[in-house]
Formats: sequence, C-alpha cells, structure tokens
Amino acid sequence: MKPIVTEKAVMMIEAQNILTFETGKDKTKTEIKKEIEELFDVKVEKVRSLIRRNKKCVYVKLNKKFPAIDVATKLGLM
Repeated sequence: MKPIVTEKAVMMIEAQNILTFETGKDKTKTEIKKEIEELFDVKVEKVRSLIRRNKKCVYVKLNKKFPAIDVATKLGLM
C-alpha cells in the first residue's frame, strides 16, 4: 500500500480527514481497514475504493478523534 500525494489528496486530508492510498486490486475493504488501523493506530470510519488504470485507489476516512494530517506528517506527506 502506497500513499498518493496529489493536490486533491492533500486537500482531502485537510478538509475531510481522508487519506488516499494505492493498493493491490485483490484487497477487500475490510482487509484495508484492518491494515490501516494496525499500521497507524487509528480508527477508520469508512473505506471507498475505485479501480483506475488497472490500479486500485482507496479513500480512507478516519474518525474525528484521529486527524489525518497527523498520519500524513508521520508518512512525510506534509
């Protein structure tokens, strides 16, 4: 799983508390949710996904108690 850093992704981090990742097409939303919660020690509210150019993009909305900007800073995105 690799984070996506685009202007839109950064705006989503700041405005909507959403992180964007690129992942394998075979992963389910439940597996992605578990992996994010274990890796970053946060609670995930919702996972949305779409397949674009043979890659799966995942939008992970975090619980309000866990700011996405903190996770993005840990990853070196901000």
